[in-house]
Amino acid sequence: MKGSDKFHKEDEGPRCNEQIRVPEVRVVGDNVPEQKIYPIAQALKMAQDLELDLVEIVPNATPPVCRIVDYQKYLYQQKKKAKEMKANAAKTEIKELRFGPNTDEHDFQFKLNHAKNFLKDGCKVKAFVYFKGRSILFSEQGEKLLLRFAVELEEFGKAEKMPLLEGKRMSMIIAPIKKK
Repeated sequence: MKGSDKFHKEDEGPRCNEQIRVPEVRVVGDNVPEQKIYPIAQALKMAQDLELDLVEIVPNATPPVCRIVDYQKYLYQQKKKAKEMKANAAKTEIKELRFGPNTDEHDFQFKLNHAKNFLKDGCKVKAFVYFKGRSILFSEQGEKLLLRFAVELEEFGKAEKMPLLEGKRMSMIIAPIKKK
């Protein structure tokens, strides 16, 4: 019973041994003769006989599910699994495209093609119109440009955030459409 020696906080990890305060538990695992529901005293005795810990792995079940394992080894494996999952998690990249309020057709099409490629690759696209000096007076022109941009990209992505003016920049975010 190694895990019960240490001071344990609720948010630190799963409960083990005497910290499990329910009348009966379902015991599973390799070193259990029969996987069934046992009174807590009997489950603790089984763990003690094997010189291991009774660790609560599914506390929300009725009755809670426990496993007889080495507590420190179990914590290490949980941390390792969490680290692997974090490393394998999909990292979404955001590509930025900058427009002016008076962007001409060729530049618009050029940036539109880039945006299509970014969305096909699974990246998000943040398009923004940057207003210099007095060009802020043409903010509705910038909004029209961004809305047209979103409409042109409808088959590749969907607008996650509609045009929003933040200081001298009006921006919107377009997320790729998930393929099934």
